[in-house]
Amino acid sequence: LLRGHAGSGDPAADLEICPTEQHSRNQRKSLQLGELVEHLFRRQSGRMVAALTAIFGARHLDLAEDVVQEALVKALQVWPFQGIPENPQGWLIQVARRIAIDRLRREASLTAKLPELARMQRSDTAPELDDQLALMFLCCHPRIAAPARVSLTLKVAAGFSVGEIARAFLTTEDAVAQRIVRAKRQIRRENLSMELPAPEELPVRLDSVLESLYLLFNEGYSSSGGDSLLRSDLCEEAVYLTSLLTKLRAPKVHALLALQLFHVARMNARTDASGELLLLEDQNRALWDRRLIDRAFLHLESSAAGNELTAYHLQAAIAAEHASAESLSTTNWGAIRELYEQLAECSVSPVVLLNRAVAISRHTGAQAGWDALQPLLRESTMSNYYLRHAVEAHLLSRLERFGAAREAWRRALDCPCNAVERRFLERRFQEAAVTLQYGT
Repeated sequence: LLRGHAGSGDPAADLEICPTEQHSRNQRKSLQLGELVEHLFRRQSGRMVAALTAIFGARHLDLAEDVVQEALVKALQVWPFQGIPENPQGWLIQVARRIAIDRLRREASLTAKLPELARMQRSDTAPELDDQLALMFLCCHPRIAAPARVSLTLKVAAGFSVGEIARAFLTTEDAVAQRIVRAKRQIRRENLSMELPAPEELPVRLDSVLESLYLLFNEGYSSSGGDSLLRSDLCEEAVYLTSLLTKLRAPKVHALLALQLFHVARMNARTDASGELLLLEDQNRALWDRRLIDRAFLHLESSAAGNELTAYHLQAAIAAEHASAESLSTTNWGAIRELYEQLAECSVSPVVLLNRAVAISRHTGAQAGWDALQPLLRESTMSNYYLRHAVEAHLLSRLERFGAAREAWRRALDCPCNAVERRFLERRFQEAAVTLQYGT
């Protein structure tokens, strides 16, 4: 409901005026360097961890994570003085590789690995992309508890922080950290290997991988923190990895890819010229990427093979209805409501029920939507979710209960959200206050 992208694109735009021009240049260089390292961490850390784990074995997963982190810290220490290398990714891979080799040479148990270590030290090639998928399947091994599978995948293969994973699961950082620690211990204890699963294991492990990619895309499409609503690098990574999975010829992979592409196609219209959030009814649909929408429809068609109907199929079908409509008023809200009814049956989620209430309000009216929202107002897990309060405020405004609407907007402002979402909520709160004082 409340999504978009902000920022001028100039990383130095908000720097304070400095006493000297040289000081300002140093600040700008440091800021740009930090953003580059952050970008490389998001795009390359999973691939580097996967490559190192493929060489040294799954029991050294912690080591692989550690040396990748050390390489990134080394970049922040060295690049300001030596300059950013022509191939930053290759530099990080080589440094991480050397650190791993230095550590492992101290272990007598790895003597047999020395020829492979020597080959690895000479190699300048980038890690194999399939290694990252194999790492994701390791993290989603059926012996690992389901909640831990997704948390471990997001942490190790996608570079998520524990805080980001906690927000994605609407849980605490301690709970996520404990899941990850237990999963890593289990990998070491049971000597689980990093390889593509056998056919009989594929369905269970694929479900966890797809859930991880779904959460990865969601974090990019609606960033949980910072100054921007959109992190295109995360969306691109999720789309890319999902595309690799299509070689498995599983219909639900095509369904998830279709869902992602439908959303990516609408990104450019989600904000105004100043980067402020635009709701669906205010977006310029001419900015939607029809080429990507056409691709999404092709994958949606491929997802129809077989008899399985997943939550990804239903969500992609909902996105297809929006992509097909010329305007908000011509949208087939009846079809969308029916799809949400089906989705609520196969995916017991408060977020699904929240979107269902919105669809009901569009199809039948604000009072019907308000009635559908009532169970969620008593749902404790949604009390700190700003969209729940925003939907409540929106429906109360349509019912002309302006005082209650203003209070709902205030409660939304008390919830965690990023800077652009907060500015939107503040505008709506102020508008509700004016409406309450002076009327519509």
